[in-house]
Amino acid sequence: MAVDVPELSISEEKLCFIVEKAREFDVKDEVTDPDDASNPTDDEEIAVLEDHRDDPVVQEIVAVIHAMTVDEQVDLVTLAWLGRGDGTLDDWNDLRAEAARDHNNRTASYLLGMPLLADYLAEAMSQFGMSCAE
Repeated sequence: MAVDVPELSISEEKLCFIVEKAREFDVKDEVTDPDDASNPTDDEEIAVLEDHRDDPVVQEIVAVIHAMTVDEQVDLVTLAWLGRGDGTLDDWNDLRAEAARDHNNRTASYLLGMPLLADYLAEAMSQFGMSCAE
């Protein structure tokens, strides 16, 4: 029996941007030298791979999520849950209703705190027949 694929309020392009940025964020490591005042070249550019508060990747993800409508943010959280295995496409309406009830102004920080966010979103997108492959 085929499952009706729900209509998303968020575009595939926007999802792919978030997946790409989340992958960049996922490879970041803990800050090893918080008071680093040396030249990046001398440090072999290691700071680029560390998770700093003013990280431009984080800022990009946060800006995109904050610019989204509430419906897009709710869909994004629901997609993350779906990809994480919290339900199937058959459960979409229930998952989305729960995400809508839980919605607040911390969507970006909630999602950035989710390990494997990019993988979860990519998995959910595949269930919708979408892909970020070039």
